[in-house]
Amino acid sequence: MVRYSLSCADGHEFESWFQSASAFDDLSARGLVTCASCGSTQVRKALMAPAVASSRDEPSLSSPRDEREAMLARLRRRIEEESDYVGLSFAAEARAIHEGRAPERSIWGEARPDEARALLEDGVPVAPLPFVPRRQTN
Repeated sequence: MVRYSLSCADGHEFESWFQSASAFDDLSARGLVTCASCGSTQVRKALMAPAVASSRDEPSLSSPRDEREAMLARLRRRIEEESDYVGLSFAAEARAIHEGRAPERSIWGEARPDEARALLEDGVPVAPLPFVPRRQTN
């Protein structure tokens, strides 16, 4: 995994993780990398310094740096509190709910890209989360 600092044509700056450098290039070329603020697909890698360990106090990663991060933290908390985590069985459970074979409820979990694509192609209403899920213990 690689993390890039990104910016869009309108000057919005944000960060995102990618499987590899070539994964970013491929997704960007297909117009699948979008600005977190305005949705623009004109996104490029911004200059960034490499992460270097230091002995001074580092800022806490658990405290938001700005209002956008605070909003994402609130969204994560709400999703985790108000929906069921179904883990790697997300695709099967979402399909079962859609087809009426499981009780209707809000769920979240993880799916492979091909599973997510199949759900969307079949009209199952799903959306990616704007954060990487934490591993749940339940």
